[in-house]
Amino acid sequence: MTKSTPSVMVVIPARYGSSRFPGKPLVMLGRKPMIQHVYEHASACRAVTEVLVATDDERIKQAVEGFGGRVAMVAGDYRTGTDRVAGVARMFDRDYFVNLQGDEIPLQPELLAGLIEPFIESGAGMGTLKRAIDSTEDVHNPSVVKVVTDHLGNALYFSRAPIPLVRDDAGRRAVEGLHYIHLGLYIYRRDTLLKLASLPTGRLEDAEKLEQLRAMEHGIPIRVWETEHASLRVDTPEDVESAAEKLQECDGIKQELGALKAAPSR
Repeated sequence: MTKSTPSVMVVIPARYGSSRFPGKPLVMLGRKPMIQHVYEHASACRAVTEVLVATDDERIKQAVEGFGGRVAMVAGDYRTGTDRVAGVARMFDRDYFVNLQGDEIPLQPELLAGLIEPFIESGAGMGTLKRAIDSTEDVHNPSVVKVVTDHLGNALYFSRAPIPLVRDDAGRRAVEGLHYIHLGLYIYRRDTLLKLASLPTGRLEDAEKLEQLRAMEHGIPIRVWETEHASLRVDTPEDVESAAEKLQECDGIKQELGALKAAPSR
């Protein structure tokens, strides 16, 4: 690794315990556990230097090592995934750290590249992604986090509430150019990440249970880029069947494209 090449480590924080879905990282999606899908899709991105799973659970450690992945045991009582990633940043001296949720599968490598590459060029300390919402149901779903940004691409607020609220629309429908989902994906400069982890939990963070609000409450700007690339999120056991089908469909399309590229031209 040369000094001129920025080192970008993707960290996938993975806990076994979950109030809504215990053992979620190890749930099988087709022939692979979910954590393997996340790991392999992240590794396929050209802008990523290395991928690491951060966990405190021996079962997850064994599963990751079983498919040849790298894993670090990060024990301790961490408040959030961001704090667990900061624990990794204290162990590894890298330029940039990407926090990729263990239940957020980037279906195309361009999803990660579309965050990492402009972030490095921008000089920002913390960044994330948004995607347009076209479903009114998603606008009102508290599991779908919404984000509002200014004209420069800086986050103004994140919320589980339907923001912005269109006062004169009684139907409270999704509006193009107004409503955006926030993806559970962050990138930090190492110094910004360590500073963020040293700060106390904010009142907004505690109320909404959104770790990124800690940064906003303490004056750390968050740059937001828009993506059109798809990701696949698994929140509850009810999501597993449809997620497995979507992954199978996505892998089938990739295989077809690969076969077309490999076919001799006439």
